[in-house]
Amino acid sequence: MEKKEKQKNIKKLKGIVVSDKMKDTAVVLVSRYVKNSKYQKFQKTSKKFKAHDKGNTAKVGDEVFLTETKPISKTKKFKLITA
Repeated sequence: MEKKEKQKNIKKLKGIVVSDKMKDTAVVLVSRYVKNSKYQKFQKTSKKFKAHDKGNTAKVGDEVFLTETKPISKTKKFKLITA
């Protein structure tokens, strides 16, 4: 019998590195547009994510991709993939 593998919805985000001062961690700013429910206008919202960056390869201003992984620490739940 074959086991059926569950297809997880893994998040993939695109953002800009805003801090690289921590060891093996980069802070990435992810921006997106959200439609306002009352006024029906699009608003730009942004959020910062801490991502695991093995070897501190990313520098401030780099455009990178994030992929969701199992929790690495209390605040890190993403891995960094350089663009």
